[in-house]
Amino acid sequence: MITGIFVLILRILLAVVLYAFLGWALLTLWRELNFHLQRGAREATPAIALEVVSEKEGENQVYRFVEREILVGRHPSCQVVLKDETVSTRHVRLRYRDHQWWVEDLHSTNGTFLNDERVQMPTVVVSGDTLRCGQALLRIQIQSQEEV
Repeated sequence: MITGIFVLILRILLAVVLYAFLGWALLTLWRELNFHLQRGAREATPAIALEVVSEKEGENQVYRFVEREILVGRHPSCQVVLKDETVSTRHVRLRYRDHQWWVEDLHSTNGTFLNDERVQMPTVVVSGDTLRCGQALLRIQIQSQEEV
């Protein structure tokens, strides 16, 4: 009889300890996730300036962004709309991640070239690079938030 009561009390204590451990583990994970989310929100995205050079019209247009993702193409929903028939509707994506700007071709018809080399996979871009979408040229200037 005493052994049965002792086993029951022991089972209840083990269940309490197990639930306490699970609660502590979940609380620790939640705090860690919250910390990383707040740190990510504090990290500033550097501004990117795109100078679009139209070879056909001979005029330059400068766009400045602080977003983490920029679409370039002919479609009106793109942040940089290029009125050039050699540019696809959604031609290229510029994305800020891992503290760097990356360029990614979106399966465009005429291809995307970074400094005269075809972009076949996401590639890091730096200030001063030249991006060619079809026949349109874009000069990339990356600036810190203080320079903007």
